[in-house]
Amino acid sequence: MSTTTTVNPLDGAKAVDRAPDKVRGAHRRWWLKPRFVISGAIVLLMIVMAAFPQLFTGFGPGPTENCDILKSNQPPSAEHLFGIDIQGCDYYTNVIYGARASILVGIVVSAIAFGIAALVGALAGYFGGWVDAVISRICDMAFGLPFILAAIVVLQLFGERNVWTVIFALALFSWPGGVRFMRSSVLEVRNREYVQAARLLGAGNGRILRKHIVPNAITPLLVLQTLGVGGMISAEAGLTFIGIGLTPPAVSWGLQLAAAREYIDAAPHLLMFPAIFLTITVLGFVLFGEAMRDEFDPKGK
Repeated sequence: MSTTTTVNPLDGAKAVDRAPDKVRGAHRRWWLKPRFVISGAIVLLMIVMAAFPQLFTGFGPGPTENCDILKSNQPPSAEHLFGIDIQGCDYYTNVIYGARASILVGIVVSAIAFGIAALVGALAGYFGGWVDAVISRICDMAFGLPFILAAIVVLQLFGERNVWTVIFALALFSWPGGVRFMRSSVLEVRNREYVQAARLLGAGNGRILRKHIVPNAITPLLVLQTLGVGGMISAEAGLTFIGIGLTPPAVSWGLQLAAAREYIDAAPHLLMFPAIFLTITVLGFVLFGEAMRDEFDPKGK
């Protein structure tokens, strides 16, 4: 006598439901991964330090106040954790305040590049044709200019260079790579079913771009620009170190490194501490961007 096995259709439905729940649960917990937690903590700490340096200096005087030139270049001590700089100022306070200009440059330049690339890349990928051709040729010309060299040429036009002039010079040439990323993402999205359905329902190009194309194509660009923050911080420090970037009375890690190079033998702490903070900050932003890439844009690995 043969036996038959009765399959309850609800069991299959439950099995199907359980798998997505597991995936969604893992996706919800992506921020608990060690690399994201560590890099996110570094990024958050550095941003808070740049925005509110008084929290780290005990609400004391600024980096160039209450200085005694007779105490210059003293090594670290219990009273001055990072020692004293060449102007006789507390170097710990100076390094903390130096985070503001460096991180501001990195974040603002990346945000400007993100906005330009999102708009221009979306137009190129969605409309194609002559719009894409013109934008692509402009990007090709921009790629023909070495990034740092172009920034040096622009910065030479300014007699006094502050944070905003450095931001202008870096942002002027930092968007072409993002445009290509956004364009390729839009090319993948523009022919999908929901976009075709929006067209059939009479939605205009502006609404399709705003509601359907950009929200579904912008993740790779966001990841790219997050990775780029560390690069912009390094670019500012490098330009300032060679005397092309920020100029006094601005305070930044690049200026501190530039001033310390003449005192490496007599006062190595002047070079060591801003270099450590700069390295940790750049590494934190790079690891944070890589963690976001691994989670949200695995094809970009």
